[in-house]
Amino acid sequence: MTLRLYDTATRAVRDFVPLADGHASVYLCGATVQGHPHIGHVRSGVAFDVLRRWLTATGFDVAFVRNVTDIDDKILTKAAAAGRPWWEWAATFERSFGAAYDALGVLPPSAEPRATGHITQMVELIQRLIDAGHAYAAAGDVYFDVQSYAAYGALSGHKLDDVHQGESAAEGKRDPRDFTLWKAAKPGEPSWPTPWGPGRPGWHLECSAMAEAYLGRAFDIHCGGLDLVFPHHENELAQSRGAGSDFAQYWLHNGWVTMSGEKMSKSLGNVVSIPTMLESVRPQELRYYLGSAHYRSMLEYSFEALQEAASAYRSVEAFVTRTAERAGDVPVGTWTDAFAEALDDDLAVPRALAEIHRLRREGNTALAAGDLPAAVDAASSVRAMAAVLGVDPLDPHWRGPGTDTSAEHAALGALVADDLDRRAAAKAAKDWATADRIRDRLADAGVQITDTPDGPEWSIAAKDVEK
Repeated sequence: MTLRLYDTATRAVRDFVPLADGHASVYLCGATVQGHPHIGHVRSGVAFDVLRRWLTATGFDVAFVRNVTDIDDKILTKAAAAGRPWWEWAATFERSFGAAYDALGVLPPSAEPRATGHITQMVELIQRLIDAGHAYAAAGDVYFDVQSYAAYGALSGHKLDDVHQGESAAEGKRDPRDFTLWKAAKPGEPSWPTPWGPGRPGWHLECSAMAEAYLGRAFDIHCGGLDLVFPHHENELAQSRGAGSDFAQYWLHNGWVTMSGEKMSKSLGNVVSIPTMLESVRPQELRYYLGSAHYRSMLEYSFEALQEAASAYRSVEAFVTRTAERAGDVPVGTWTDAFAEALDDDLAVPRALAEIHRLRREGNTALAAGDLPAAVDAASSVRAMAAVLGVDPLDPHWRGPGTDTSAEHAALGALVADDLDRRAAAKAAKDWATADRIRDRLADAGVQITDTPDGPEWSIAAKDVEK
């Protein structure tokens, strides 16, 4: 089956046909580094990390570029309010985003360009737009003339008469619907010299220039959050096509993380930061949760949903770990046809996870029957499929020093396993009082026991995190 992806531009699922055989070029709109990341910010990182892993697993050479917006109105405003240099503020939170991506096992991009490192490319792009009649300078600012581009609105479906850029009126701006390519310098703000006077780039301009610099004037896939379709991606497309670039061939957008039906955002105050989340669950469990829904769907956050996802991950982890302990090793095998069909169908991760859990159940049945070779085969396939989703329990990323699968966790596991064996023996003897006493003692120590069809599973009791 051919990989098929939902393209926002055509509003249809299309066969993925790369511009160059065996090569996939992907640009993901990355962070505007104004503050610490929350789970809404990193969902796109997880969702499109799965895309990248699947492309790589199926034989593509992938160039994956994720930018950093390190100059922006919000960055300048927040840095000034804190009395800090803007560049220090941006660098601080760029590191915070990097730490969050790494904690969740998101692969490093092929390149991670910063906006401030590509001013030359932006100036050249503006000049191409002016020469083509799509942009004009006014009082030190430069604007894109939306009426000069007949296809404006095609990506988002907006009609030109309904367009509002969210920008204030300015001297020399011909049409309120025109958007800013270059902002004239203001006192106290950073600026760079240009033929139109000193200033700094507009937000939309940055990604067009960086995507072209690293992936060329035509590339395969442009990714980002659903909230970026308009105006950001609409404006990227207009200015890049207006400057003579073919730009992205496919547009993929992930749904939001919501809380009480509202998009998670700092302005609404309904955010859950990554460090706070990791007080409740392990990084691999949080990744499993963020990646468990279809990337285009909304993901409604609740503590209960998070715990349900963490429990599902632990059931996979427990099966693979038990099998590895009995067999001495579980190599990474191959995925099943059903798994491949799911991911080829617009990255249908829920179906892919269902296939992982089907094999987990079969493997546990084999373990219970003493059929170790069958269990190893199932666990090997589970590892291969989980690796594509970035949640292979035996991946060294999840088993390094200081993680919950370290020596300390293993020692605790041995002690808990002994209690669970005694509890099982008590239940077999119908000594319910002893069985309950063991369970309660573990609960008092912060160890939660869940009885499943595959046997009891344990975890460290989580803290309820709402905000």
